[in-house]
Amino acid sequence: MSNYKTVFFTLGLLQIVLGLSMIIPILIQILYDETDSGFIGSGIISIIFGMLFYLSNLDHDKKINIQQAFVLTALSWLSIAIFGSLPFIFSEINLSVTDAFFESMSGITTTGSTTINNLNDSPKGILFWRAMLQWLGGIGIIVMAITLMPIMNVGGMQLFKISSNDKNEKILPKTKEISIRLIYIYLSLTFTCSVIYKLCGMSFFDSFTHAMTTIATGGFSNYNESIGYFNNFYIELTSIIFILSGSIPFLAYLKFINGDRNILFSDTQIKSFFKIILFSIAILFFYLAIVNRSFTDISLMSVSFNVISILTGTGYVTENFSNWGNFPLLFFLILMFIGGCAGSTTCGIKIFRVQILYQFFSNQIKKIIFPHGIFNTKYEKQNIDEKFMSSVITFIYLYILIFFISTALLSLTGLDFVTSISAAATSISNVGPGLGDLIGPNGNFSSLSDYSKWILSLTMILGRLELFAILVLFLPSFWRKY
Repeated sequence: MSNYKTVFFTLGLLQIVLGLSMIIPILIQILYDETDSGFIGSGIISIIFGMLFYLSNLDHDKKINIQQAFVLTALSWLSIAIFGSLPFIFSEINLSVTDAFFESMSGITTTGSTTINNLNDSPKGILFWRAMLQWLGGIGIIVMAITLMPIMNVGGMQLFKISSNDKNEKILPKTKEISIRLIYIYLSLTFTCSVIYKLCGMSFFDSFTHAMTTIATGGFSNYNESIGYFNNFYIELTSIIFILSGSIPFLAYLKFINGDRNILFSDTQIKSFFKIILFSIAILFFYLAIVNRSFTDISLMSVSFNVISILTGTGYVTENFSNWGNFPLLFFLILMFIGGCAGSTTCGIKIFRVQILYQFFSNQIKKIIFPHGIFNTKYEKQNIDEKFMSSVITFIYLYILIFFISTALLSLTGLDFVTSISAAATSISNVGPGLGDLIGPNGNFSSLSDYSKWILSLTMILGRLELFAILVLFLPSFWRKY
């Protein structure tokens, strides 16, 4: 059995950082003359627990193996969701434990679903904390997807392995250096987005909080109407640009900085991502134009914004697309599953898996026509072996299976079909709004039962951590191996 001192030592550091980060909402409260003291108690509790983990594991081994990486990944996100829920519990908005955990999990997984009924009048400190959770979740998933998941061989992510010098136990030696560069890029994009939002007419507070949730493709807004509250073309355009910036692989930014100036135009995943966006916008625009018998009454900006927001899992909305008809709702449901690029802040199945699955089906058809032919599956000029292919297919199979299981469990609570299926889809794909009147663009998740919220919280973390990072912990063979 492995020594888990390194895992708990790291968890301690995370809790201390989380507790200290609660100072910022406290400063926001002081700035806006708010008297809610929930963050003070929450910060103290988080720091105390963090110090206990930290001090009791000072003699840890600095090296970490694959098993510990899985355990650390799962416990990190779970612990942040738990301690991140404390401000919601102690705040004057008085969320229940279930609602607070749901809100925190939705934040850290960058899902964007909410149980707060009146965002417009919510305390500034709480609104900032929600945005901060999503911002931390965004950078967290980028670092994990680029440095840990390729080593852990999660769902085909080994395709993006940066270094292959170490083939089994020790985790990427350049992790620290790569993580620091990623954080710099993430901070730069957030700051730039915030400045442009401010220039477009947002207040300083709104520009900063929305910048954090835009880059994280999280979708938490300070208003019930989301981005539609501003009714501003330039704000929506800025949002589109920076949602797309957060949706492409951050590894591409690293390669660009290192001299590969054509990476944004040569990367297969990025090109397919933009092709899907353009195709989806065209399909919905012409459908709505035909149904309404007019091209002039259809807003291309509205269609483009909502397509990009749903596909990337951001969840911002500018209008109630539930009124567009049945086909757009079904189309949005499909887009939820696709998601963005691997190594970005987005979730979903990911573009590269869709590409590989398409090649697999294409080759299978060719083998039927040409039984003696040899057809290799390639991705970015790399040959894809059967082991890799099976990991991708297994991931997609489990993704769909968990989606159906979650849908079935939600239906047991009495939810209608559209609500059940869209809630499951939006949770496993970390999108935010569902479909229908209850949890659609104009609704929220507050009226769902506690049972439903716990199911959805579990589905959120499964989707965010690429399924295997959680499911592998329930296999006895995983623990016996080490």
